[in-house]
Amino acid sequence: MLTGACVSFGWRSAAADSSPIEPLPPAPPPPAPPAPADVAAAPAEAKTTASGLAFKVLFKGKAGAGAHPGPHDRVTVQYSGWTSDGKLFDSSITRGEPSVLSLDAVIKGWVEGLQLMVKGEKRRFWIPAPLAYGDAPPSPNVPAGALVFDVELIDFAKVIEPPQAPEDLDAPPKDAKRTASGLVYKILKRGNGKNHPTADNTVQVHYSGWTSDGKLFDSSITRGQPATFPLDGVIKGWTEGLQLMAVGDKARFWIPGYLAYGEKPSQPGSPAGTLVFDVELLSIR
Repeated sequence: MLTGACVSFGWRSAAADSSPIEPLPPAPPPPAPPAPADVAAAPAEAKTTASGLAFKVLFKGKAGAGAHPGPHDRVTVQYSGWTSDGKLFDSSITRGEPSVLSLDAVIKGWVEGLQLMVKGEKRRFWIPAPLAYGDAPPSPNVPAGALVFDVELIDFAKVIEPPQAPEDLDAPPKDAKRTASGLVYKILKRGNGKNHPTADNTVQVHYSGWTSDGKLFDSSITRGQPATFPLDGVIKGWTEGLQLMAVGDKARFWIPGYLAYGEKPSQPGSPAGTLVFDVELLSIR
């Protein structure tokens, strides 16, 4: 037996090692994709839609993936875009990750083209200037003229289609009623309820609101769930109008600016002037 011996195993603890740990270098960005050989003009085998959008399928989508995105859906894509002279101006590939975009917020050529695709499919689009940013875009950073995109549709999420602006947006119909304050309203559908809310109540509603030029600025419908508001915490036109309704009623309100947010709202993002709302009263709390 050995006593008093010190045996070394040739290692030392991290605490005994004061040398700094070298960080890993960042991964280099993916190389920019080269311009397609047919970037200047669509080849003979490409198909062209009535709008002038030309395309060809580079590889097909997943088997059984027959669904197509709608005009308001959110799409997940890998893409690259070139001007017709072969200059790359944008690419999710060089950023290293797919992009998630709403189809109602992109150029017309994308809105049309992506709705032709299924998941897993990749297409090349030749997009004429009227379906892109035009021949003279207002921003110097936006490409002009015809553009070419390679787009792979990785996935998409369905979005509830926003309600259409009422046809009587500009002028209330003759059967609409007007209150002493200037609020104009019409009951679109009568419910089965008997109770009316008071200004002290909280209401649950489905609603959509438009500016007088037809722009939808807010909607519980597109969010997919009802909204709940205290009636003493909303615009005056709502406080007055909802008290004219019973549970289950659906009404349209033409609300002048002074009963809404005013002609020059103090809060950024609030719509100005006369507003039109479709409101369905679901419950009173």
